[in-house]
Amino acid sequence: MNKDDCIFCKIAKGEIPHDRFYENENFVAFLDISPVAKGHSLLIPKKHIIWMQEADDLIISEIFKLSKKLMLAIKNARGCDYIELSVIGKDIQHFHIHLIPRNLGDNLHQFSTIKYKEGEIDEIIKKIISAF
Repeated sequence: MNKDDCIFCKIAKGEIPHDRFYENENFVAFLDISPVAKGHSLLIPKKHIIWMQEADDLIISEIFKLSKKLMLAIKNARGCDYIELSVIGKDIQHFHIHLIPRNLGDNLHQFSTIKYKEGEIDEIIKKIISAF
């Protein structure tokens, strides 16, 4: 897959609708379209990097420092116990990090998705931005 066909590159450029709540010159964070929990977010580099191991050390350092900040914001916004972080990347070949709000004992499975109620996306985004 090249960057012209990459859905995450298109999201980073604003070419595809998405629920973005954070952006800087190198990264974009937005809500996952198939969330397993409310507030389930993705953090991606704007640069097309297929696999994490292909990223330079500066990108790795920056994305994980930013992940920590976003984890705190999402945790505060959602009132959950912790944020699960995972790097998968096989479905969309563009390095990305999943940030998933979790509660102890929630028995959440990553492969079962949920649906948002009307207006919940805007409410969650406002809370995350406010907490950031």
